[in-house]
Amino acid sequence: MFEAPVQKLIDELARLPGVGRKSAQRLAFHILQIEEVDARRLADAIIEMRETVRLCSRCFNITDEEECSICRDLRRDPSGICVVERAQDIVVVERTQEFKGRYHVLGGAISPIEGIGPDQLRIRQLVARIDAEGVTEVIAATNPNVEGDTTALYIARILKPLGVKVTRLASGLPVGGDLDYADEITLGRALAGRQEL
Repeated sequence: MFEAPVQKLIDELARLPGVGRKSAQRLAFHILQIEEVDARRLADAIIEMRETVRLCSRCFNITDEEECSICRDLRRDPSGICVVERAQDIVVVERTQEFKGRYHVLGGAISPIEGIGPDQLRIRQLVARIDAEGVTEVIAATNPNVEGDTTALYIARILKPLGVKVTRLASGLPVGGDLDYADEITLGRALAGRQEL
């Protein structure tokens, strides 16, 4: 055990995803050794993010305004929506430079084991956007695993009767993986070769 303030920081850092006890210790001691101005800048950045960042009122991406920069961008094609599970997936798709439409963040995927059904996701909001925005194609860019496939099929079942073309990312992404770990080329090819569900 370390002194109480150090141990408290280690404990909090260890709660972050992907950070184990040893990594938390290294980070805590790094923060302890840097200049006070740098440590305060880190703390201020965390506080500012928590106080100012919210969800986009249209697509549920993260933003510090009413709508995110993608929804405000008039150069984006409003007829296409790429549906992702999490806001961080948008960055991954954007790096491919293949998709020029807008996004919709579901907030997860259907997972009966975890008690997540369609009502816990932002599917109703997606359906509401179809007519309101003149959407003709929805790309289901959910993760290539059982939950992601189930979610994509559910979205297709809901949207096809509305006359919307629903496509799924093509193969090339590893089954059971997350979009976070796909490189730009693989994801770009998957977007370009997407197929209708």
